[in-house]
Amino acid sequence: MQSGLLPTIAHRLAVLAYVVFALFPLFWLLKVSVTPNDLLYSEGVRMWPSATTFEHYAHVLRHSAFPTFFKNSVIVSGSTAVIVTLLASLSGYALSRFSFRSKYWIVALMLLTQMFPLVMLVAPIFKILSPLGLTNSLTGLVIVYSAFNVPFATFLMQSFFDGIPKDLEEAAMIDGATRFTAFRQIILPLTLPGIAATLGFVFTAAWSELLFALMLINGNDAATFPVGLLTFVSKFSVDFGQMMAAGILALIPAGFFFLLIQRYLVQGLTAGAVKG
Repeated sequence: MQSGLLPTIAHRLAVLAYVVFALFPLFWLLKVSVTPNDLLYSEGVRMWPSATTFEHYAHVLRHSAFPTFFKNSVIVSGSTAVIVTLLASLSGYALSRFSFRSKYWIVALMLLTQMFPLVMLVAPIFKILSPLGLTNSLTGLVIVYSAFNVPFATFLMQSFFDGIPKDLEEAAMIDGATRFTAFRQIILPLTLPGIAATLGFVFTAAWSELLFALMLINGNDAATFPVGLLTFVSKFSVDFGQMMAAGILALIPAGFFFLLIQRYLVQGLTAGAVKG
């Protein structure tokens, strides 16, 4: 009993230390966002300010372009997540169920696209999108984000399809169902955890992406949240209070989204780790 107690305590302390380490930046974000400007530097390092205020939140919501940044990020991230998950479901199913010529090379080419540093592709992508009038639009961002997320999402979905026996859809097709009907009515419901995991991954990747949003967007009308945070940085100063308040507000849709898919997301990540 004594020998088993110490490892249990050590394990729980290690988990607690990790949780504190992971959540401390969020706590500091909240702390700075409610600290008045006159106390940000005068009080030094404190775990909590002697006085709190919500003036930073009020300024961000009423007197800045943050609502526009927020709306643009929701549109871009949500659209990218839906498009990529749809394409990855179809392509992942094809890679899992069919054998065809050049399949190996197609998979290798998809993997190759993940090896290049993104900064190398900014100039070519800008040159492609500019004549099409997509350089300062949300549509252009959705296209770019979708293109970069489809390969990994395809492999992620393929791992879930590989874990589902082929006998299920074959039995449905013997009973008269088409392959697409079997895919839609039998296979897709079984891969809901995988779809949730893919949605979560793609939404997070698009929500936090900065490089292409910074290079392809000019002005505040089509700027997303990561680019919008830079507006709180001026030439000679940084408004940390408003920046942290905007960061806290930006966590709301992501947290709400993951709350909705939490059950499927946990199942999906576990299943992908075991079945892949």
